[in-house]
Amino acid sequence: MNLYLYWVFILSVLGVIFYSLGLYFIYYDYSLFVDFEFFSLNSCSFVMTFLYDWMSLSFMGGVFFISSMVIYYSDSYMSHDFYSLRFLLLVLLFVFSMMLMIVSPNLISILLGWDGLGLVSYCLVIYFQNSKSYNAGMLTILTNRLGDVFILICISLVFNSGSWHYLFYNFYFFDWSLLVSILVVLAAFTKSAQIPFSSWLPAAMAAPTPVSALVHSSTLVTAGVYLLIRFYPLISLFNMNYFLFFSMMTMFMSGLGANFEFDLKSIIALSTLSQLGLMMSILFMGFPFASFFHLMSHAFFKALLFLCAGLIIHGMSDSQDIRHMGMMLFHMPYTSVCFCVANFSLCGLPFLSGFYSKDLVLELLSYNHFNLFIFIMFYLSVGLTVSYSVRLMYYCLLDYNGLFSIINFFEDLKMMRCMLFLVFMGVMGGSLMYWQMCPYPPQLYLPFELKVLPLFFVSLGGYLGYEFSFFSFLSDSYSFRYNLIYWFLGSMWFMPSFSTYMIYSKGYLFSWYYVDFMDMGWGEYLVSGSFSNILIIFSRFNVFCQKNSVKFFFLSFLVVFCILIII
Repeated sequence: MNLYLYWVFILSVLGVIFYSLGLYFIYYDYSLFVDFEFFSLNSCSFVMTFLYDWMSLSFMGGVFFISSMVIYYSDSYMSHDFYSLRFLLLVLLFVFSMMLMIVSPNLISILLGWDGLGLVSYCLVIYFQNSKSYNAGMLTILTNRLGDVFILICISLVFNSGSWHYLFYNFYFFDWSLLVSILVVLAAFTKSAQIPFSSWLPAAMAAPTPVSALVHSSTLVTAGVYLLIRFYPLISLFNMNYFLFFSMMTMFMSGLGANFEFDLKSIIALSTLSQLGLMMSILFMGFPFASFFHLMSHAFFKALLFLCAGLIIHGMSDSQDIRHMGMMLFHMPYTSVCFCVANFSLCGLPFLSGFYSKDLVLELLSYNHFNLFIFIMFYLSVGLTVSYSVRLMYYCLLDYNGLFSIINFFEDLKMMRCMLFLVFMGVMGGSLMYWQMCPYPPQLYLPFELKVLPLFFVSLGGYLGYEFSFFSFLSDSYSFRYNLIYWFLGSMWFMPSFSTYMIYSKGYLFSWYYVDFMDMGWGEYLVSGSFSNILIIFSRFNVFCQKNSVKFFFLSFLVVFCILIII
């Protein structure tokens, strides 16, 4: 019995059930708060609480659908791996950790799912056991542990109110609410890789490609956005423009960096980072529904993009450099068509899935009062998304002549089947979800110039991406003449240097000096030896007292007598 196909069937059925329940709940505006009491001891009860509403149920349905397709894809992708059963169990643990986090209105159970995501992601990133994977896994788990610390501090603060159910206190203005809001935002920033915690997301590409599809579409990185959507009633009480600036700069930085990147999976990872910045930005502007809608529509075409990338990498003898590729359209037509659909949906091409959410976000931005800097940065980021997508398609699919020749002309039937559903959702998913979640769409009346501005920036970004594709290494843009600028833009604004290399290089020297002083120098005598020396002195004094010395008893009598006279 094939366990992969068994779990594909189970997850698909669960996806249909939960998504149908989500439609039912949104139609009747219904929510369910389920409380399981395991046992009660005096006045202390041990309970497990679940919150089922349209948002959690539809998100769970989407995660189950995508994970079933990813596992079906992995049945073929990991078929030659010796530890394929271990891989399946890790992916299932990953999915169910996300489920626990989605349905929890309790900060304790949220922490269980949150920590489970971090731990299992570490196991998956180091799955291919080499030094690059180990370094990437350590960076991933340490950044996620930082978010766990913020959640733990939130738990201790909310405990002052008598319960850990954040749902009860989202509208209640208590003394610690500002601090709780900031800590929740910082925890979400670590999980969703916003500035200054961005460097772990491209590093996590060391994981197998099906894991990347799952992580970047609907599980690990979207957990932070989902947590902020749940906490939005509390966050909205305060001015969050400072965090809006950081999330917007994340969107701009990752879009700019992807145009200077040549690693296929890193480009797609930076595009995920750009979309996460978009979700965070529109959330801090005050539109949690638009943020959730973009999260849902983005999940399907981003999973499709990674699955196509995995098949292309297999075909290119496991090379991820886009300069090695080319002419894929003639050798892998089905994969190339799916890749184009996912890329066009990511760009927001009219009437594909991504268009509905992106156009809604841009119109809400244009309709509301935000300054010119935010307005320009948003539209520039949308243009940069189209730019790197067109550049990616030129290098991979069109008549660019790469260095390698394709060695695998075979498109696996299982991989093609799982892509078929994701292509359907990439084309139709946005409109279907928009009709379901928003049966009465808002009427945004904008002037003609603002209506066509997104289309103009999409066209301009596509043209720039096409021009960038013709730059050679010897031209001014990619040459050593502007080496610092190129390095700055291509390395995420030196962020990996600050968050990884600088910390552990100085930390190694500091630990060496510490060992030299504490274990091999004065520290051993002053710190470790002082406690034992003091104990020896006290024990000698105690032995002296126990020997019934007449002089000592007489002296102690005189001292006590003098003290009593003074008192």
